[in-house]
Amino acid sequence: MFQVMKKSIFIIALFVFLVNGFADLRAQELNPGDGVRITFLDITDDISGDYFIQPNGMLQLPFVGIINTNNKDFYQIGNEVEERYDSLYRNPELTVLVLFKVNIHGEVNDPGYYFVTEEEKLTGILALAGGATGDANLDNVYIVRGDREIELDMQAIIEGGNTVADFGLMSGDQIYVPRSFWADPARFTWIFSLVAVLITSIALFVR
Repeated sequence: MFQVMKKSIFIIALFVFLVNGFADLRAQELNPGDGVRITFLDITDDISGDYFIQPNGMLQLPFVGIINTNNKDFYQIGNEVEERYDSLYRNPELTVLVLFKVNIHGEVNDPGYYFVTEEEKLTGILALAGGATGDANLDNVYIVRGDREIELDMQAIIEGGNTVADFGLMSGDQIYVPRSFWADPARFTWIFSLVAVLITSIALFVR
């Protein structure tokens, strides 16, 4: 009974998390600097790789020319990429993944901008930035999107094995890993000072 209740609570928490401000990754429009990752499994031509959208919104691909990505979401862009190569090769084994830029900062070893695909897991994304430092508070990781802060339910994401596509990371998002409360020496000093004052006060009171 307890296990059933625990699983139900997890499902409800994950549902609330997913609808609280997150959108379908493939339904979003890509920005200049974002791109696609193309992988051919049965073509020997040198095509597989990462291709990025230029400032004018154009995406240059080998052998099939330019795709205009302006005012198109990734569903449309991905379908057009597949159609272009379908017309060039006979039923190619092809995968097209969205590739977009996010900023990972805070308590990670190598903060900065990184390109991620929809198949990345959050633990893998943090690994791109060199992993979390020993001072990181992984229970309170959050996404900064414009002027909004969206807290991530790390336990739900890890237990569910969720990918970027599941928790709806978007192009231009910032992933912030905060510092643990106990990692700040100034806070220890403040706590010890408070304890000392309390002990002194108690000692004076009981005299």
